[in-house]
Amino acid sequence: MRVALAGGGTAGHIEPALSLADALRRIDPDTEILCLGTERGLETRLVPMRGYELGLIPAVPLPRRLTPQLLTVPGKLAGALSAAGEHLDKLQADVIVGFGGYVATPGYLAARRRKIPIVVHEANPLPGLANRLGARLTPHVFTGHPHTQIRNGRFIGIPLRQQITSLDRLAMGDKARAYFGLRPDLPTLLIFGGSQGAQRLNETAFNAAAAFRDAGVQVLHVVGPKNADEPQDLTQDGVPYVAVPYVDRMDMAYAAADVAMCRSGAMTCAELTAVGLPGAFVPLAIGNGEQALNAEPIVQAGGGLSIGNADVSVEWITGQLIPLLTDTDRVVAMSEAAARMGRRDADTELAREVMAIARGDKPTPELPLPEDEGDDVFYDDGKDAR
Repeated sequence: MRVALAGGGTAGHIEPALSLADALRRIDPDTEILCLGTERGLETRLVPMRGYELGLIPAVPLPRRLTPQLLTVPGKLAGALSAAGEHLDKLQADVIVGFGGYVATPGYLAARRRKIPIVVHEANPLPGLANRLGARLTPHVFTGHPHTQIRNGRFIGIPLRQQITSLDRLAMGDKARAYFGLRPDLPTLLIFGGSQGAQRLNETAFNAAAAFRDAGVQVLHVVGPKNADEPQDLTQDGVPYVAVPYVDRMDMAYAAADVAMCRSGAMTCAELTAVGLPGAFVPLAIGNGEQALNAEPIVQAGGGLSIGNADVSVEWITGQLIPLLTDTDRVVAMSEAAARMGRRDADTELAREVMAIARGDKPTPELPLPEDEGDDVFYDDGKDAR
């Protein structure tokens, strides 16, 4: 079986694609996989690192409004479509699976021309325009959020790394804390803000260091590689506060923690619920409020807290977050609620769906060409879903 994956630009598009690739190979090691991407995205590093072939196509970011830049779009899109088609022809693809981002639109359109079955996966509650287009070209549409409104959408969850989905936090807790130089006997807060860190979270957490120390709460703080070059040990009075630029073993970070203070991108929410880790979510105020929508069902189910970015303060930490961390019964209850929201098998379930579609077990009916949705129909801003 030969599968093309279109999910470039950001970790929120690439990681689910690679997790699906891993699941396909686990089911059938002979599966041939090609990842479509651009030279400007994280896929140039992440895809080869995971052992998969990368086929590059030109990036075509499209404006939402009528601007002079719009005049350059047809030629750029034609070039990207041609490059995507060449990759599909070389692979002799049986199916293409798109996750949004710059590469998805050319991939969908090139597959449509070749009558290659199209599968769309949309991670966010508010679909990007690339996937809205893709959903008009196929009935095979899957979502990572239970309330995503997209044509033909069916909730399946977000494919996650097996390193995360196989994690037993309780069994790994002491080992994970030792790994980061933390104590086994103190409540532990994990702070992170996505792959590059979050300035608001960083500043507030550092300002609250004394409050954490006085309450006996230890902290593992991932500040982001742009904000530090080396780990810092800010331990005082025997209460660890470990600040690191980056963590390449997020499974260990999750196992070490009792609560995470973090953004609420789609991948973050999916990973926390998969491992049953309560989140103190601070949604990044971007777009149409997608991150707040990601966290909403988790908070409503009792698996986390949520606070606006502008409202995060030392006072909120001392009045809300620290009392949670020091209340063992409440942390346990929230962990159980978060775990009930998690989907650990989305990678395998989506892989089986893709394989069935590629075999023709679920034939794709002839669909009409999509109607024009305006001058932004092909636009996708490539924003990070994490």
